Amino acid sequence: MAKTYRVHVGAFVDDPDDWRYQAELEALCGEVCLLNLKPHHRKLISLKGLLTGGALTIPYYASQSMQGWVDDLLAKSPIEHAVVFSSPMAQFVSGPAYSHLRRIADFVDIDSDKWAQYARAKSWPLSWIYGREARTLFDYERKIAGEFDATVLVTDDECAMFKKMAPETAVRVNAIHNGVDTDYFSPNREYSNPYPRPCPRLVFTGAMDYWANADAVQWFTREIFPSIRADVIDAEFYIVGSRPTSEIQALGKVPGVTVTGAVRDIRPYIAHAMAAVAPMRIARGVQNKVLEAMAMAKPVLATPEAGEGISARAGIDLLIESEPELFLKQALCLLAGQGADMGAAARRCVLQNYGWEKNLQHFNELLELTGPVEENPVIHADLSALIS
Repeated sequence: MAKTYRVHVGAFVDDPDDWRYQAELEALCGEVCLLNLKPHHRKLISLKGLLTGGALTIPYYASQSMQGWVDDLLAKSPIEHAVVFSSPMAQFVSGPAYSHLRRIADFVDIDSDKWAQYARAKSWPLSWIYGREARTLFDYERKIAGEFDATVLVTDDECAMFKKMAPETAVRVNAIHNGVDTDYFSPNREYSNPYPRPCPRLVFTGAMDYWANADAVQWFTREIFPSIRADVIDAEFYIVGSRPTSEIQALGKVPGVTVTGAVRDIRPYIAHAMAAVAPMRIARGVQNKVLEAMAMAKPVLATPEAGEGISARAGIDLLIESEPELFLKQALCLLAGQGADMGAAARRCVLQNYGWEKNLQHFNELLELTGPVEENPVIHADLSALIS
C-alpha cells in the first residue's frame, strides 16, 4: 500500500519479539504508533463488557492513547481514508465524528462465529461466556458493516455467510482473498536444516497460545500420532510456534514430539519436513499456515475446517480428510515420500490464486470509490494518507 499511498499505522504489540520490526515498519510509513498490550491485564479490563452489555473484545482493545493518536493525526493531516484490520479496531474511527473518512473494515473472518464454535466445544460456564461473546460481537460487526463504506472478508464463503447473517449490509460487504509472499516462502531458496537428525517428519506451524491451534495439535498428538509411531517408529512431529501454553509444552514429553516455541524463521522447519499438517477442528477464514506451506511446495494434510475457503483442488493441490482413520492413512503416505507431485501442484496453486499484487489491487479499488462497491465505477483519486 505504501507504493500508492502515504500510510500511517497505529497498532498494538502483544508479543515482545515483534518490537524488532519497528524500524522496518517506520521506514515504510509516515507516522507510526505502537502500543504495548499486556494480555493478562487486558483480559481483566475486557470484563467491562459484562457491565455494559457489549462484547468483551471491544474493551480488551480500548485505549485512550490510541484514540488520542488517531484524533491528533486526523486534526493535523489532510487524511481522507482509513483502513482498520479486525473488527475491534473499528472503535477508533467509528461514529459521526469520523463519517468524513472513507472507512474500510477488514474483518478478515467472522470472528463472532469463531466464538460460537468455541461455545459449542466447551462446557459451562465457558460455553455461556463464549456464546454471549458470539452474540454481542456479531452485533458490533453488524453495526460496523452498516456504518463503514466497505467491509472485507477473506473468502467468498465467509462473505456469503456474513451477507446472509446481516442482509442489510450486503451491498457493502466484499471478499478479498489473502496473499502470500511467494518469493519469501519459496522452495527455491537455501534453508539450513534445523532438525538434529534425518528422519520422516511432520510439522505444524502457528501461534501456540491460540486456542484453535492448541486444540489442533493436542488432537493430532493424542489421536493420530501414536498410530503413526506404531507404523513408522522413527517418525517425528514438530510443533513450531510462539508462546506455547503449559499444556502444549507438555506434549513434548510424548515420544517423537518436539515443541520448539518461538523461532526466528519458520521456513527451514517447513522446507526440511516431509509434509505439513493442519488438523484444525475449529477455524474461520483462511489458514495462512496452509498457504505458506503450499507456497513452499510442501504437501499439506488438512482437516476440512483448515482447508475451508482455500481455492485448491482436494487430492491434487492438498489433502483434505475428516475421519481420523483416513487422516492417519494419508499421513503415513506422506511420510513414505508420496507427496512430491502434490507439493509442486500446491506451489502452482498459490502462484495462481494468492499473489499479493493481484489481491491488494482490490483494496485500492475500494479506497478509490465514493460509495458502496456495487454502486460506483472506479474513480482514481489523489489520496493523501491512509490509517491502518
